[in-house]
Amino acid sequence: MHFGEPIAERRLQALLRPGDGIDTVITADVYGAGEADTLLGRSLAGLARDSYCLVGAIGHDFYEGAREGAKGYPRFTDPTLRTEHDYAAYIRAATERSLARVGVEHFDLLLLHNPDRTGYSSEAVWAGMQAMRDAGLATMLGVAPGPANGFTLDLIDCIERFGRLIDWAMIILSPMEPWPGELVLEAATRHGVKLITRVVDYGGLFYDDIGAGHAFGRQDHRAFRPDGWVEEGLSKLELMRPYAISHDISMLQLACYWNLAHDPVACVAPTLLQEHGPDARTIEDKRSELAAVVMPNQLTDAEVAELGRIGDNVGCMALKGASSEHDGQARADRWAVSEELRALAGRWSIDPERDLARST
Repeated sequence: MHFGEPIAERRLQALLRPGDGIDTVITADVYGAGEADTLLGRSLAGLARDSYCLVGAIGHDFYEGAREGAKGYPRFTDPTLRTEHDYAAYIRAATERSLARVGVEHFDLLLLHNPDRTGYSSEAVWAGMQAMRDAGLATMLGVAPGPANGFTLDLIDCIERFGRLIDWAMIILSPMEPWPGELVLEAATRHGVKLITRVVDYGGLFYDDIGAGHAFGRQDHRAFRPDGWVEEGLSKLELMRPYAISHDISMLQLACYWNLAHDPVACVAPTLLQEHGPDARTIEDKRSELAAVVMPNQLTDAEVAELGRIGDNVGCMALKGASSEHDGQARADRWAVSEELRALAGRWSIDPERDLARST
């Protein structure tokens, strides 16, 4: 993704090795078209298999699908690649290949990565996922929407349909980005689904080494965010800082504790970034800071509510997945709100036009 500075492979391998307070590692087969799996496997070499928790993710077909520029590889459910009769075979093959690259026999958690509408709703897809657990290739199952923000109704629908199979889901959430992730918390709680919350660092701002006017690399994905996002974020960061000072914790730790204060959230996964510039902190320092987040949570309910108020971002962007703003043919990452999803929204007191739309 070209975030920050590239780092040497040996350094990255050391950062990925479980231990020193971090014992959960996450990989996705599509990253580097399998190279991320291989690198992680080298990081895990020599460790007892029960000493860490391994999360894998499959869903993009880089074996038979052609990369579509910035859109990446197609989902395996793309009708130009296969029909539902072949979903289970693909899931089995992708899981086995990912495990072989990592060099282990099973995932502790296997996620369906960035599904399209079919992935959220297909019995055939989730029968294929269940077969991975039945075969001992995964202990637990889950879903990881993305890569952009949204998919709110789709995730709730998936949890309602397949909650008996789903142990975990991954969402975007942070004190600077509570919307729309907070809208799925009640459904996750009610169905006993635990949440991994990613990008809690909010593009690196919570690491406290990005200043106003920070020059991102030309290919750094953060450079494509709306102008002024850093400056606006920094102003909110300063309003939040007194809470971190009062608890003697860092800003990243504050963000992690805020996420973990929400009942279904049981894991935080910020992006570890090596920024450039004279004020940049080392990525090793940031990893240690993350490792120092320990329970019980230090924040009060009142503090959690106030931090969410400061970071309120409702309506700040167009969301992916089912959207009342979508018009025309469904795409792999965006589609119209069906009548079925509209009924679901009503059951969860969500108004798609009010709660899932970009402010004008």
